[in-house]
Amino acid sequence: MLYRKIASVIENHLSLKTNKILLIDGARQVGKTFIIRHVGKKMYDNFIEINMIEDRLQNQLFKNVKTVEDFYLQVSMLAGSQMKEKENTLIFIDEIQAYPHLLTLLRFLSQDDKFTYIASGSLLDVTLSNTSSIPMGSIRKIRMCPLDFEEFIRVLGLNDLALSILENKFNHLETLDETMHDKMMDLFRKYLLVGGLPDVINTYLETKNIQAVREVQNEIYEYYKSDASKYDTENKLKISRIYDLIPSNMENKKKRVVIQNIENKRGKTFQNYIDEFDYLISAGIALPGQAIANPVFPFIASCGKNLLKLYLNDIGLLTAILYGNNIRTILDDEKSINLGAVYESVVASELIAHGY
Repeated sequence: MLYRKIASVIENHLSLKTNKILLIDGARQVGKTFIIRHVGKKMYDNFIEINMIEDRLQNQLFKNVKTVEDFYLQVSMLAGSQMKEKENTLIFIDEIQAYPHLLTLLRFLSQDDKFTYIASGSLLDVTLSNTSSIPMGSIRKIRMCPLDFEEFIRVLGLNDLALSILENKFNHLETLDETMHDKMMDLFRKYLLVGGLPDVINTYLETKNIQAVREVQNEIYEYYKSDASKYDTENKLKISRIYDLIPSNMENKKKRVVIQNIENKRGKTFQNYIDEFDYLISAGIALPGQAIANPVFPFIASCGKNLLKLYLNDIGLLTAILYGNNIRTILDDEKSINLGAVYESVVASELIAHGY
């Protein structure tokens, strides 16, 4: 199993025995369902999982659920024998954004406190903003990202002792010996190629084949684009266009979004594409960086809202697009190739993963 730091966050929350519901947000393909399922089955005798996208496409049992009693009734049709006590029953509501009214219902499920709940989904910021009654005080929302560099190197075999030595040297501003330095740089360059998406990492571990890795990355990249049409049919082409421009923008000197390039139309401004930017950022597939006119706190006060950089949420997706199967560009750190866009993007994703 891939090491994920968020597993301990989930365990700690569930161990508190609070009635506050943990809501995990994040892009698709980052491993939300897998890690919740892993922790839930380990901690609870009765683990009930309901995927609301599957329900919407099939039986639509939860389509018109408005009350706690209605919710229990529908769950009992699927897993009535597992609905025991709060201490040993965890109900996992996956892809909750498929039914926005269930986000409001979380407040009442929390107050009823009959079972333990956890929920996950994508585009939750957009969904919550369009929800008539936001369940503030009843939920704890956290963002899950692709594997960061520390998680990646743990998967590749670095243990707690090695990491503690690295951390200690960093804190004391001590250099690594040459052998360790070369080892860490090799792992870092592999991370630039593979990235942090679980399916991609598993493919790398199983095959060590860059072509197989790139195929999975290209599939996910196309999946992210096509997924836009499920939520915003009217603007899906503009969303796809902005998303496609991110890698080429990163190769430019200024690297920021040029509004005129989106539809090649003069007169368009940032305001014409706010919904499209919101979708990409809220879906977790693009990371935003805004220009700061005056670098003093609070930064938000001098934020240039019309000057925006977008980064892909995973460094492996970027290197797949920019370099394809040509791995020597990165592994050999070729001086003739400008990797500035790659390094800037991996720093952006690392900052997001650490809550900045």
